This record gives sequence, structure tokens and C-alpha cells, in this order.
Amino acid sequence: MTETLAERVVVPGNDRFLAHWGLIGVSCGVAMAEAGLLVALAPGARALAPQVTALPPLAIFHDLRWLYSTQRSWLWFTLLLAGLLLARSALNTALVRLAWPAGLTRPPLLAALRSALIVTLLACLLISPLVSLTFGVAIIPFSWPFFAMLPAMLLIALPLSHAGVADTWWRTLPTPGAVGWLLAEFAVLTTAAAVTAALPVTSAVPMAGLAGFVNARAWFELTGAAARSVGESGLDSPRPTGHFWTAHRPPTIWPVPAAPLALAAVIAVLVALTRLVFVLGGHGIGEATGHPVAWLSRTGHEGDALADSWHHPVLEVAGFGSWCCGQDRALVKALRGTVVQQFSYRGMNRKGQPLPYGAAAADLPLTELGDRIAAQVWELHEETGKPVDVVAESEGTLGVYAMLARHPGVPVSSVVLLSPIVAPGQVGFRGASGSSVVTGDELHALVWFVGGLSPFGTSGAETLINSVNSVGARFAAAAARNVRVRFLEIIPLADAVTLPACPLPRNVVVVPAFHGELLGDPAALRAVRGFFAHRPVRVMPDMRTTAEIMAAAAAAWRMPEHAPPSPPCGS
Repeated sequence: MTETLAERVVVPGNDRFLAHWGLIGVSCGVAMAEAGLLVALAPGARALAPQVTALPPLAIFHDLRWLYSTQRSWLWFTLLLAGLLLARSALNTALVRLAWPAGLTRPPLLAALRSALIVTLLACLLISPLVSLTFGVAIIPFSWPFFAMLPAMLLIALPLSHAGVADTWWRTLPTPGAVGWLLAEFAVLTTAAAVTAALPVTSAVPMAGLAGFVNARAWFELTGAAARSVGESGLDSPRPTGHFWTAHRPPTIWPVPAAPLALAAVIAVLVALTRLVFVLGGHGIGEATGHPVAWLSRTGHEGDALADSWHHPVLEVAGFGSWCCGQDRALVKALRGTVVQQFSYRGMNRKGQPLPYGAAAADLPLTELGDRIAAQVWELHEETGKPVDVVAESEGTLGVYAMLARHPGVPVSSVVLLSPIVAPGQVGFRGASGSSVVTGDELHALVWFVGGLSPFGTSGAETLINSVNSVGARFAAAAARNVRVRFLEIIPLADAVTLPACPLPRNVVVVPAFHGELLGDPAALRAVRGFFAHRPVRVMPDMRTTAEIMAAAAAAWRMPEHAPPSPPCGS
């Protein structure tokens, strides 16, 4: 049988990608235009630019982060959201029409725009809680929420990877090709962020163009596959075969809304996994026991020998979820001949003795936390007659910032920050009027929900989050200016995903570990011992380089940085 012209056109080899110059021009041009604006106005956020023309789930994650980073009234937020929905739907419709295979009739413009609007609205509703979580990571930057957000975002994006290119997407599951292109885009956008950070700032524009070229190819392949599956010959007509990435295998049309059901299943799995993490990790959460008095590691006895050691006494400030006093005394064993006392989040009694505390006691405002650390430092100083060294982990580092900002004359000699919260409070959820906008309200709702799944209760860390949002950046900047105190920061490699994308300061050591585990990490404790003994601390140059690359790559999926981090890079 003789082939018709239309049948020849739809063969994959005949519909050439490079012939779609309009698709390539729009995809690359819009990405480069955003990159140019960011280079001029907000260079720290330039890693987000290539995502503006990505497939819908990734592009909407890009849009919402920009929307949530604006601090406006509810009315302004609503207007911006309406504009976002219309602009994203129009851009996606244009990309689909430009990617449509030659020889096949394009869908009507209004129908395509309506389909794109529905997909955009649905994706916004599903992805917005994850953007709130990303916003929370920007307020208190540490890796565990980021590691929860990123896989959750991809799991929600996968059932939507084919959405927006055909009206029947909601009755089909994505083909392997659609999933492959979404993951390929994710990898390319992550790599582009890492490369951009290593090159001069202006390199963001051509790099956004290269990533836009990959975005155009993804739109071309997915749109072509969808167009051929519902082509002019009908769903049951023969289709050309192709390899995995061109996704020519026709999707199964289900009699039920397959894509929404898949999304519901994904959300159920995410909730179950969240609960499971807290259940399996519950062994690290305890109640108040014993008394957090001082230990002399040389003898293992408490109390009366406080002044026997010739070393400075050390105050250990554990992080959120810690308790006293049933935890491993690894720091005591590492600092032989040194008085080590655990800080109490509940404060001290009338006799100046620290009180035992449970896991929920750490949800404090920073001002109160800093004051309590300062009070215990003074008490330990008066008992020993020596300056006090401090070892703080995670939330404890925020308390140290507050202490040094509010009590600059406190008798502290050296500070080691383990799993430090670097550059806290870089974004905020308070508008100019002081009232909370949707960002803060949604973040509080997310804290309430996740807190209900955890042992900490529905309040979670809401007080701490609100306080860091208000004063965290100011306290961190003030602490960095304190020249009386020697600082060593020991950062677990996992936390690199929340670090600013810039060279690490000289007083930073990176160790292969997860956040909040360094009080029991042998490498970290050796560094602590050497630092307090005024010996050179051995660093791992390969770990530092790896951390800087990870920070740059992860910047593609964090909140946009409108201003330099505080403290600034290199301080």
C-alpha cells in the first residue's frame, strides 16, 4: 500500500526535532531571559532560571517558589497566583503547539489552554505543601527536611510527567519515556546549577540556554508521543515503534481517572513513610531523667571535682529532640580530663543546678534559649573560675548565636558548632504589615500535620520556627562579628544540600555524616579535642570540595536567594 504524506510525516525519523525552531527558540529564549534578569537583580537565585521552560511539574515547582518568596498581603498574593496560573498555562500551551508533530492537526487553542490551566491548578495544589517545606528549610536550613522534600516532589511529579500535552492524560499513566524525560530534566537542571556556580555569574545565561534546549527536546518527545497516540487515525490505529526515550508505546486508556488515583496513592505512601520514620527513629527520643550536672571524664565521677581539671570546662548544648540524662556521653569520653556539663533547655533551679528535660523542651524562642545558655555559662564559670568552651549541635548552634548576640561579654573562650544551622532566617513569612501571609499559614499547617505524626505533638517546633524567622539572621550575623571567640564549624556532608552556594570559610571542617549525629561521631570528636587543645585540625579537602559541589547543585531546588546569606560567604 502506498503511504500518504501524513503517514510519512509522523514517522519519528521524518519529524525532526531541529525543524521545530520555534519550540527551541521559546524554550531557550525564556530561560535565558530569566537568567539575565537574575544575573542583574538576584544573582544568588540564578540556578532557578533554566526551570522556567521545564515540563509542567518541575516548572510549577519553580513558579511557586518565586511566588512564596514574595512577602505581600493576601490580596497581592492572590493576584500574583492568578497571574502565575494564566502565564504558566499560556506558556505550556505555546510549547505544546510548537512541539506538535508536523502533519497532525493541533488541538483547538482554547481547549489546549483549558487543559493546561487544569493541569497547572492541580499541580499547584499538590506541590504547594512541598514548597512550604522548602520555605521552612530556608528559615532553618538543615538537611533532613530537604531530603524529605526532594523525593516527595519527584514522586508527585512522576504521575504528572505526561500531563498538559493531551486531554486524556488523567485517564492514563505516564509511559516509561515520559518518566525518563522528567528524570533526565531533573538531572540536567541539577547539573546546570552546579556548573553555573563554578563559572562566572554571567555564565548563567548561556547555561540556561543549554538547559532550555534539553527542555525543548523533552517537550518535543512527550508531545509527539501524545499526539501520535491520539492522532487523526484514532487510538486503535497502528503506531510507529520507537526506542524508550521517544515513548511511542501507546498509553493504556483506563475507564477510571488513573493519574489522580496514582497521585492519591503517592500521597498516602508519603504520609505512611513519614509516620514510619518517626516510629523507627523513636529510640532516640526520651523523657527527662537524672540531673545534667558536670562529669569529670578523667574519673567518671560527678560534681565535687569541678575545679580539678586544668582544661577549660565545656558546656554541651544538644539539639532539638534531645533529653537529659540518658544519652551516650561520647563527648565526655573524648575530652579526657575535662569537666563537661550538659545544657538544660529547662534552665536551672534556685541553686543554679541545671534541670532535667524531655524531648519537647527545646521548642523555645531564640531570645530565651540564648539567655538560658548564657546563664549556665556564667554559673559554670563561677564554679570553676575558668572561661567556658561550648560544643553545640543543630538547634544548640542557634542558641549560641543568640547568646553571643545578646550577651557579647559572656565568658566563652572557644565554640565548636556541630551540624550548625548556617545562614538561618534568610527568608521570612511576615509581610510589611507584620501579618502572616499564606506562606506562613501553610507552613504552620504543615508543622501541625507532621507534628501530629511525630512524638513531639502538633505544636512541633512552631515556636522555634517563628523565632528564627524573626531574629535568626540578625543573631547569626552578630555572632559572626564576635572576634573574642574562636570558632570551629564541623558540618556533616549531608547538610551540604542546605549550605550557601559559595566557597566554605577556612574554619569549616566537613565530615561524612548526617545532620545531628556528630556528638557521637569519632572524626568530629577528634576535631573537637584538637581544636580545644589549640592543635591544627585536620581537614578533608575532598570533603570540602564535594560539599561545595553539592551545595551548588542543591541550589536548583531550594528557595531563591534574594540577598546574600547572613553571615556572608567566606566570613
